[in-house]
Amino acid sequence: MIATSTAVDHKRGLVRTLASPHPLGQSLPALYQEDDFTLRFVSAFDAALAPIFAALDNFPAYLDPWLAPEDFLEWLGGWFGIVLDESWSLARRRALVSRAFEFYRMRGTASGLKEQVTVLSGGTVELHETGGVATSTTAGGALPGSPNFAVLVRVKVDDPATINLARLDALVMAAKPAHVTHKVEIVKRAEVTDAVEVTSG
Repeated sequence: MIATSTAVDHKRGLVRTLASPHPLGQSLPALYQEDDFTLRFVSAFDAALAPIFAALDNFPAYLDPWLAPEDFLEWLGGWFGIVLDESWSLARRRALVSRAFEFYRMRGTASGLKEQVTVLSGGTVELHETGGVATSTTAGGALPGSPNFAVLVRVKVDDPATINLARLDALVMAAKPAHVTHKVEIVKRAEVTDAVEVTSG
C-alpha cells in the first residue's frame, strides 16, 4: 500500500517520486523485458498511472473530511448540498463537512439551521422565528401571512468584515424550508466588561 501522506497530500496528477506498485514492464513478454528501449517507453505510463493507484489504495482517506485533500472537500460537501467558501479557513471547512450528515438529518429545522450557521461563521447565532403557519380558505384571495420575514438569523462576531454576507445568506436559504422568508444580520459582538468595585476598610 502506498503511504497515505504521499497520496493524500498531492493532487491527482504526476508525482515524480511516486513509483507504480504494478510496473507495466513486468507484465510484458520476456522478449520485451530484455529490451531497454521498450522498458523505458512503458515506464512513462507507469509514471502516469502511479498517482491513480495511490488514490485507489488510499480511497478511504479521500472520504474522510479530516484527511481528504483540500480540493476534495467541496466534492464531499456537495453530497449533502453544502457549498463551501474558499475564504474560510481549512479547519472550518473540514469541520463543516465532517458534520454534514448531522446537518442533513436536521435540514429544515431551526436547530439544524442554527448549528450550521454557528459552525460556518464561528460566531454566536441568535435565531428568531415565529413557528406559526397561516392559511386561507378564500379562493383567489390574497396570500396569507405577513410580508415581513419569518426567520431572523442574527450572527454576532468579533469582526463582521470577515463574514461573507452573500454566501451566508445563500447557506441559510438552502438550509431553511423553501417557503419560509428570512433575513440575515451580522453584528459586532458587544464587549463585556466586568466592573470591579474596590473598597477600603
